[in-house]
Amino acid sequence: MSREDSRLIVAAKRAAGTANVLPFSVYSSFCEQKIVNVPIFKPMLICVLEGSKKLGSKGEIECPPGSFVVLSNHPSINMRNIPGEGEYLALIVEFEHEDFNCLPPRQGRTEPSVQGPICDVFRKTLEQFVEWSGFAPPAMWAARRQEILQLIYHLGHEQITAVAEPPSLSHKLHGLVSADFAHDMNADVLAARLALSESTLRRKLAAEGTTLQAIKDRARLAHGLHLVQSTFEPIGRVAERCGYQSQSRFTDKFKQFFGVTPTELRKTRMRD
Repeated sequence: MSREDSRLIVAAKRAAGTANVLPFSVYSSFCEQKIVNVPIFKPMLICVLEGSKKLGSKGEIECPPGSFVVLSNHPSINMRNIPGEGEYLALIVEFEHEDFNCLPPRQGRTEPSVQGPICDVFRKTLEQFVEWSGFAPPAMWAARRQEILQLIYHLGHEQITAVAEPPSLSHKLHGLVSADFAHDMNADVLAARLALSESTLRRKLAAEGTTLQAIKDRARLAHGLHLVQSTFEPIGRVAERCGYQSQSRFTDKFKQFFGVTPTELRKTRMRD
């Protein structure tokens, strides 16, 4: 590991260890993680700092240490996080669709992913982003996310302009549900928020091949997955924060959806 790599890793771990709300996440594990059906609601940058990552049902996308991948906001993907000599460590940034307005207009079909090495200039940009996040106001986060996208584009990954799919109705509903897990908003309330009738809402969701309940479940479980991966809060508290009254219900749904229980996944983050 180079000195520059070490500086970024130290900065990421230090930031993740604070109680601050940050514009990125840091995931790590000491044992291999296999997670299926991971929802991707927003375009996502994953920078693999230690270990490696495989994406897809058969591991079609391989991300070695010192590489990045930007995933399109498609429904879900299977993941394997594989520790190296020490651990698996990744820095993750979620983009808003509006962030991509800083790039030239997209050409052609949506690109499911964009990959590349984390070169020196990209590494320094990430390090500055991580350190800057400790004191910068959230109102400025979008500008720095756009800076990262522009850098990826100017490093020769011009297909980044075609990664973000226009937000579907499902994506918009996910945003509404995720904003307040404490209240289970009914279809009529959500339809009104989107200036639609309830019947139109259900019809449009059927055309997208989903239902309102499926969206609610995916949003809650995706948040639960994030909390299991990024905190050490008790599983019961994680379930509560995701809108579940019962820890056993949350655990059952989590296992059914991701192929692993929250407790099993949490254990991969602990040294033997």
